[in-house]
Amino acid sequence: MSVIPLVFTSGWASGINAYAVVLLLGLFGATGVSDEVPAALQRTDVLIAAGVLFLCEAIADKIPYVDSVWDTAHTVIRPVAGAVVAALLAGESGSLPELAAGAIGGSTALMSHLVKAGTRMAVNTSPEPFSNVGMSIAEDLGVAGVITFAIFNPIAAAVIAAVLLVLGIVTVFFLASRIRRFLRRRAQRREEKRLAGTGGHWPPG
Repeated sequence: MSVIPLVFTSGWASGINAYAVVLLLGLFGATGVSDEVPAALQRTDVLIAAGVLFLCEAIADKIPYVDSVWDTAHTVIRPVAGAVVAALLAGESGSLPELAAGAIGGSTALMSHLVKAGTRMAVNTSPEPFSNVGMSIAEDLGVAGVITFAIFNPIAAAVIAAVLLVLGIVTVFFLASRIRRFLRRRAQRREEKRLAGTGGHWPPG
């Protein structure tokens, strides 16, 4: 069961930025920093794709409302990525069935993704963009730091990831009113666009 801490940590990080997880693990494996990284993550095409998508996310993640649209689109992608990475890690180590590892990684990624998406909704109730930029930078640095730490000390990194996940869930609970405000605003904008589109087809006079 020695792979469980790394599986859990990679799942948590994938829920926040799956492309960064794939890119970092792949680079650690390709450069010989870690022998636990599966060969599939070290492939050149995988590293290039992860790098390009990471840059796209780094930009989209810092723009108010665009970040929430991006999060919505990744509601499936991040948990699936977490499950795949976890299964690959388990398959490489042979110490945990791939199906169980995928379940751990996928479910952890889903929870951390929902925490991130909820937090961003709350942040987007503020009109200024600086909160989004600060949150995005903090998330990127957090993912990079925890994944790097997990390579050298997976158990301690898993404890950190678990604490951050719990704190995130508690934070979202306290930000529930702001999240509902964001959802109301988004629904109102959609209704206004729908009415504007309908009005555009009305005959003049």
